[in-house]
Amino acid sequence: MIKINENYLKLQASYLFSDIAKRVAAHQQANPDIKLIKLGIGDVTRALPEACIKALHSAVDEMASDDSFRGYGPEQGYAFLREIIAKEDFQARGADIQADEIFVSDGAKCDSGNFQEIFSGEIKVAITDPVYPVYVDTNVMAGRTGVAKDGRYQGFVYLDGNKENGFIPDLPCEPVDLIYLCFPNNPTGAMATREQLKVWVDYARDHQALILYDAAYEAFIRDTDLPHSIYEIEGAREVAVEFRSFSKTAGFTGTRCAYTVVPKACRAYTEAGKEISINPLWNRRHTTKFNSVSYPVQRAAEAVYSAEGKVQVKALIDYYLNNAGYIRQRMEALGYDCIGGENSPYIWIDGKRGSWDFFDLLLHQAAVVCTPGAGFGKCGEGYIRISAFNSFANVQEAMERIGQALK
Repeated sequence: MIKINENYLKLQASYLFSDIAKRVAAHQQANPDIKLIKLGIGDVTRALPEACIKALHSAVDEMASDDSFRGYGPEQGYAFLREIIAKEDFQARGADIQADEIFVSDGAKCDSGNFQEIFSGEIKVAITDPVYPVYVDTNVMAGRTGVAKDGRYQGFVYLDGNKENGFIPDLPCEPVDLIYLCFPNNPTGAMATREQLKVWVDYARDHQALILYDAAYEAFIRDTDLPHSIYEIEGAREVAVEFRSFSKTAGFTGTRCAYTVVPKACRAYTEAGKEISINPLWNRRHTTKFNSVSYPVQRAAEAVYSAEGKVQVKALIDYYLNNAGYIRQRMEALGYDCIGGENSPYIWIDGKRGSWDFFDLLLHQAAVVCTPGAGFGKCGEGYIRISAFNSFANVQEAMERIGQALK
């Protein structure tokens, strides 16, 4: 008799975006003639930068000739991409990150969910609330929690974000081993300062903890005083792993390319207390379970760093940030408190009512899809998240409809 991993049975019965999809599908079926505007899930809507398209075509042409054909590539990623990432994303900002500390993958979601595999099932995990669900669910699957009770899993240390702390949680009140942080934050759009990040790095150093730092939305940071990487903070190389993505940076959600940074100085410990470098552990996991991103896609990612690519990517991000600023401005004019929309494509809105109630109101009265904050944790109740990933024309129409619905 084959037995299942019963930790899967602890998972909440339905996933947030599945619930949204069901409600949206039911509404569309009942109202087939009404145009829905989707500002919920964080999927980009604009075409890939032209520089990436050119590189993609060129690489595909290489695959058509025996002389330039590529088969299996290095699982960690081609050197041409890892080297330019290290130079442009880190060394240019004074962060000492080398090419062999970068692992190219098909998504930050995958890596942030998979990274916990290399640690003991007994570690204590700190989760921010509101939180990106992948951090929670993958640790539940691994057996690090009890059952869910009153919306929270027993065994996690929850770090509350709220209006009072600007959705930048305080340090845990008890010892923890693994800490998930995400800035610019998904879902709230909040952004930590250098001083705030240093507090977390110092905590991790003092308590032999590790930070898993999700920086998938780094490209949206426009405030020059804010850090783009945790490695801009002194001491972070020893206590932090960073996840990055080309999905939101350059529209690669359907193309799939990301990378994870694992400094060689980053340490974990054996049961006996011996220090072990995490870099070779992740290298072993990565090369065992992953066969690398395709050559044409890595060439397209490399083009992001070309002179042409940089201009085009900035224009792409500026477009979405303009949408975000417009959404926040309109919601604040309607009397709603907001976070995000600055240095982030997400606007986190105090709905003054239940999250799902606000979701249903906007769906049925304005034909606009948002994301209920309650789906991101207990501290998200009463909030909604609106995404800037759509055309400006649709954003304008959506905000006009919302304004009418909320009068």
